[in-house]
Amino acid sequence: MDAKGTLSSLPWWVTWIVIPVIALVVFGGLIANLVGFLIGLLFKVLVFVALVGGVVYLVRRVKAGASSRSDW
Repeated sequence: MDAKGTLSSLPWWVTWIVIPVIALVVFGGLIANLVGFLIGLLFKVLVFVALVGGVVYLVRRVKAGASSRSDW
């Protein structure tokens, strides 16, 4: 008997409730770690982008100020 035949012989609530709950219990820590890692990585990327944008803004502002002073 194949897996499809085994699952089709079970009640619907076993297939749609019990099996996903068991999967969450078994792999819940792994899923939580993966989601936490992805959120942490996204936060670090956003901080990096903000810092690089701030540096670019400051450099352009300083260069614009220096060039306007040299025109005098």
